[in-house]
Amino acid sequence: MYCSRGDRMAENELYRRYAVRLNMLCKRYVVDDDEAKDLMLETLIKALEKIGTYEYRGNGSLYSWISRIAINNALNRIRRNRGRIVSLEDLWMNDNIPEPIEDEVANIPEEKILEWISRLPDLRRGVFNLYCIDGYSHQEISQMLGISVTGSTSALAKARKQLKKEIRRYLNGQDK
Repeated sequence: MYCSRGDRMAENELYRRYAVRLNMLCKRYVVDDDEAKDLMLETLIKALEKIGTYEYRGNGSLYSWISRIAINNALNRIRRNRGRIVSLEDLWMNDNIPEPIEDEVANIPEEKILEWISRLPDLRRGVFNLYCIDGYSHQEISQMLGISVTGSTSALAKARKQLKKEIRRYLNGQDK
């Protein structure tokens, strides 16, 4: 690959192709737009530094490889900031919140759902993204984040409760 030879045009093409998608991926893990952009740029720099280790495995494999670097970078930030995370007990949600009906959720704008996800505390947001969006198991998440499997399942349950509460508030006209 030309990027491994320091070809600036190839590096610019890599940026052009993947920067927007990577920035969107990074925004799932960090709340601040500037921090997401920093994370995206950090990822692309690391990918260019390690491009010699990349192995082609078919269409989409380069983006998969780069996105894995982005997720690892995001998880490292979550681990570093874990001491600053709000106590998990601070945001316990009411267990009596009714489960939203699929038709109700379908009418909620995607931007609103992404906003609610972005407001989850770092650990919950990370676990939610890894499990629900990226498809990792709790065992894998526990190893990535350095937490127990129980901690991963608990963070996911709390994230879902918090999101369910936001959905209920929205459907009741309290957050539109």
